Order: sequence, then structure tokens, then C-alpha cells
Amino acid sequence: MHTRRKFAFAAAAASLGAMARGEEVDTPHPRLFLIPRRLKLLRRERERQSLRWNQFNLLMVGKAPMPEPGFARALYYQVSGNAEAGQQAVSWALGAGTDLRQLALVFDWCQDVLTEAQSKTLAAKMARGIEQTRRDTTAPGIRTRLLAAVALSGHVPGVTERELELVLHKWWQGEILPALKGGREALTRDDTYALNEILHTIRDNLNQDLREDAPRFFTDLPMVQLLSYYPATFPAGENEYRIPAAPHPSGEPDLRRAALSRAAELSMVAYDSNGPGSQFLQGWLMNDNFLLRGTFGAPYEFLWANPYQPGLSYFQAPLLLHDTLFGRLFVRSSWEESAAWLGSFSGELQLFQGGHVAVLDPHEAAEPLDLGRAVILFGAHAQNFKVNVEGDQPVFVVGLKPRQNYRIEVDDEELAEELSDPAGILPLDVPHNGEVGARLREAPS
Repeated sequence: MHTRRKFAFAAAAASLGAMARGEEVDTPHPRLFLIPRRLKLLRRERERQSLRWNQFNLLMVGKAPMPEPGFARALYYQVSGNAEAGQQAVSWALGAGTDLRQLALVFDWCQDVLTEAQSKTLAAKMARGIEQTRRDTTAPGIRTRLLAAVALSGHVPGVTERELELVLHKWWQGEILPALKGGREALTRDDTYALNEILHTIRDNLNQDLREDAPRFFTDLPMVQLLSYYPATFPAGENEYRIPAAPHPSGEPDLRRAALSRAAELSMVAYDSNGPGSQFLQGWLMNDNFLLRGTFGAPYEFLWANPYQPGLSYFQAPLLLHDTLFGRLFVRSSWEESAAWLGSFSGELQLFQGGHVAVLDPHEAAEPLDLGRAVILFGAHAQNFKVNVEGDQPVFVVGLKPRQNYRIEVDDEELAEELSDPAGILPLDVPHNGEVGARLREAPS
């Protein structure tokens, strides 16, 4: 079995590498995100005067200062056909614009209003931008150069093939996949939107679904997104925001980060609307209280949302996720905003309760924490303990040694041996019929 997996991995790497080295992207403009099906939907939204279109249109007609003017104006041009908006996007790109991602979108989406001279000038500017950002190996940096390279295909020789080789072979196959399969968090929650732009770009232009290389990671991703929000929402002037959990929380929430988190989920559902996790996400996303109405978020909301896609009520979604691959645990007591929430992620254990978040030390002695949907025991208490579990609540011990085998003795049960996950979290199988005693010991290596 192990040999077959290695062979499949090598075959996939060879296939992607050959594709990157041997093929020029030859899809017509626009080739970034606005595939015919999505563009048709967006233009129909304009004709129907939908809520999202009206909000986006209001900002553009009212000449509101847009934080990402190239992206917003180029999108408005593609959907409305307003040549002035396209020309404004081009003027920004040829002038003050320095954000390579936006330059790529303008170049790709505004081809019809670019003169030959403008096209050559902007292409040269983008090619320089690719070289100038070469040291940025973060997911957003990789994403940005990929978008620019795909947009430049057929305009600047050699750039596209070289960048595809770097993205698909060196970054994805050489760095990200080994980390994902080895339980290392090479991609953070904040990388999710950039990752989804990469997925869309590769599939739309190379007909390759990168998710097939890491099915477990991508199967869990929608529920990780959904369960890693703090329960309480944040009321802002333009709309309400759900706030994604963050390491070392302090001060006011970052609303741009919250907007990009929602955009990531919208783009995730747009990529695959059929998976159970995506359907719960769609139900989560279609609450109009959280529709992005501000100058930063409105273009993303309009670009990716599909209000006609059926979803499942997130009130039916699981309230607990234990990701044994990366050592993450998320638990909510309910889907209400008043719920208690616990998250173990990125090396940190947090508890959100009563509207406040606290960072806990899982190694300190503490009483068992009953969240209604799960009982949490702390490592310092877990050598000999008693636990009373009602119903079918799962029990987890936190604060143990990572990837350590433990021998577990439960009253009137046979001795068992289990392995803690990469964060030192261990699920316990204990009787659910009253108080029981249990003993936990490290097993010899």
C-alpha cells in the first residue's frame, strides 16, 4: 500500500511538472476567475438588480474610494460593460498601481480597452513585479505571481511556463504537499483565500484539481473554517462580521481579515458546491446580516457569492472537530452566539466564554471543562482522574506530549494504548454511565 501511494504521488508530480514545462496557457481572456459560467451569473445578477449587485454598483457609481481600485473597477467593467470603469482601471494600473495581484486582474479583465502600447507597458510592469517579489514564498506571494504569470501567457514569452513550474513542482509538490501529509501546518487559516485563488486559477486554465493530492486536508477544510470562528459576532457600520480565531488575540478584531475569511468560504463553495462541508458553509454564508457591504469586501462578495446555490442549515452541522493530522481541536456548545467555544490550534489553547477569549495553559492543573458537547481534561490532572460523562460526550485530554503513546487504564475496562496527536491531544474512550476512574501513563517507546 505504501509503495502504491509513493508511485501515485510521483506520477502526479511528473504530470504537473510536464504540464508546467510543456504547455502555454491558451485559455481566452478573461482567464482569472471569470470563467464563462461565473461571468454569466454575475451579469444576470446585474440584470436582476440583486442585493449584492446593487451594493457593489452603489459604491462604484457613487465613486466611493475603493481600497483595491484595480480589482473593483476591472470587475465592474466586466459585468457592466462600462468602458469608463475599464479605462479607469487601466489608468490606475499604468500609473500608481503597485499591487501585482490587482495588476494581473486589470490586465486580464480589461484586455478589450487596452491599446497595444498600454498592453506592452503593463505586461512589462507585471513581469518586473514577478521578479521583484521572487523572495515572497508565502501562499499569498505564490498566488500573486501565479495570477500575473497566467494573465501574461501569450504576451511575455517564458514567464508563464517558468512560474507554473515553480508553483506546481517546487512549491506545491516539493513543499506544501509533504508538509500537509506529514501533519505540518504549512498553510495557515489566513492563507485560505490565497489558496482558493490558486485552486481556481489552476483548474480553470490547466484543468487540474490540486485538492486530489491532499484529500484529507481539503475534506476537513470547510468544517475547520466554520468551527474556528469565535461565537460572538462583531457589529460594524457596514455589516456584521464573524470573527475568525487568531493566535495571541488582543485588541479590536481585524475586519479586513474577517472579510477575507468570508471571501475564502464564498470562493470555496464556488469551487465545489457539492461536498457536505461546502453545503454547510453555503447555509452559513447566506445570512444577509453578514453580507459584505463595505468598500473592501463588496467586490469579493459580488464576485464569489451564489445565492441560488442550495445549502444545508449549519445548525445541523457537527459542533466538534478533532483533526488528528495537524493536532487541532474545535468545540462549540451550540450554534448560538452565546455559545462557549474551545479551540486548540497553532500551538495555542483558547476558551471563548461570556463574550471574552482567554488563552489557557493546557499543562496547568485545572478542573475538567464541560462544554456540553465534549469534556476537556488537562494533562496535569490526567495521570489519575475521575470523570463523569453524560450522554455521548467525547472526552479529550490536552497538554500531553505530542505523538506519544499512552497506556490507558479505565475502571473495569481492558488496558488500552493510544497515540496523542501532534499537539498532545488524546481522545479517551470511557464509559458514559456515571463516574469512572482512569489512569494515564506514558508507554515505553
